[in-house]
Amino acid sequence: MMRGMGNMQGMMKQVQKMQKEMVQAQEQLNETEFTGVATNELVKVIFTGDRRMKDIQISEGVVDPEDTEMLQDLLMMAVNDALTKIDAESEKTMGKYTKGLPF
Repeated sequence: MMRGMGNMQGMMKQVQKMQKEMVQAQEQLNETEFTGVATNELVKVIFTGDRRMKDIQISEGVVDPEDTEMLQDLLMMAVNDALTKIDAESEKTMGKYTKGLPF
């Protein structure tokens, strides 16, 4: 009977260790900066891993009052680029903890 309790305690310690590692990995991911760019870097955005926009840079030549649709498209491209990078890094970083779990 005691032997089973020792195994359970060992498993609990492993789970606690994994939880701590997951929290640390998530915190590090949240602090990481991801840069998204549009064509020829005309628009650049910087996000943190928790999907907060930190900066946006728009090249002067791209601001044309007669063609705001182009600027909108460039903004969407840069934002989507950054978010795709965040998703990929999140999967790479956090996926090792969730692989094989039923949720």
